[in-house]
Amino acid sequence: MSPHARLALTVGGLAALLVAVAAAALFVGSAAISPGAVIDAVTGRAAPASVESVVTRAIRLPRIAVAALAGAALAVAGVAFQALTRNPLAEPSVLGVSGGAAFGVVIGQSFGLGLTVPEAMGLTGLAFAGALLAAAAVYAIAAAGRRTIQIQTLLLAGVIVGIFFSAAITVIISLLDVNRLGGVIYWLLGNLAPIPPGALAILLAVGFGLVLSHARELNLLALGEESAQQLGVNAERLKLTIFAGAALLTASVVAFAGPIGFVGLIVPHLLRMLLGPDNRLLVPTALVGGATFLLVADTLARNVVAPAELSVGVITSFCGAPFFVYLLRTRYRGTL
Repeated sequence: MSPHARLALTVGGLAALLVAVAAAALFVGSAAISPGAVIDAVTGRAAPASVESVVTRAIRLPRIAVAALAGAALAVAGVAFQALTRNPLAEPSVLGVSGGAAFGVVIGQSFGLGLTVPEAMGLTGLAFAGALLAAAAVYAIAAAGRRTIQIQTLLLAGVIVGIFFSAAITVIISLLDVNRLGGVIYWLLGNLAPIPPGALAILLAVGFGLVLSHARELNLLALGEESAQQLGVNAERLKLTIFAGAALLTASVVAFAGPIGFVGLIVPHLLRMLLGPDNRLLVPTALVGGATFLLVADTLARNVVAPAELSVGVITSFCGAPFFVYLLRTRYRGTL
């Protein structure tokens, strides 16, 4: 089967699964609404001011869209970081990038920035700056005095940087007044409820475009920087472009939804087992696969303890932590 046929088949299958999960998510929740009432609300037959219409169209539909967008962004960022570092365990939360982005957002929130579109753009800018700072620190620690960066060194550097930014966030939180403290803590756990999907989609489109348009060059970079340059790839410019795209994807999600971990680790690995290492296949399929994964996680978060609600970051961490341990103990035992 040709790569294009495999890509079309995989994306089509994942898209069908995403539609099925989105439809199921629309019918379940803490509010007891019959399937017929949900269908009436979606098709516009229900009164706009009715409870069914408000819950379905103003709460559930936007949240489904946000979960899909955020999951797609984190999965594509995971593919980008893994290709960029040539490290299959690289992921925004593992590398400390999510922690740096969260630090930037907490600083913005401490000054009163919220989720209106202009304020959200400001939070995204701060998150992007924090993500860049964290990734630069990880690289500086891991590469100090070394010609090549080993997996265990990169992971350890990511842990160190993540702990530092967690401590810095704790310091800032301890200085906040009680009226802002609850909202910041709720956001830190990873939540998708209050996010405007339109603003998030604009930012993510830019980051995804940067990564997808350079997928072929990422394949060549896997051969080594010297080999890639001999094949016409400007390695330094490519690394900066991919790094900026992945950091923007991560920062956008963190700014709106908080640090949600392990999506960028689980989804790319599962797809790599299915499709192989070709980034031309991995990037578009990670877009759909990540959307599906986080939508499933968020649906579980909304319903497991209904009418209360878990944070989606808790669900992804419960999935990601054992998956990470499995990878360390099996697939990469010989390199660690």
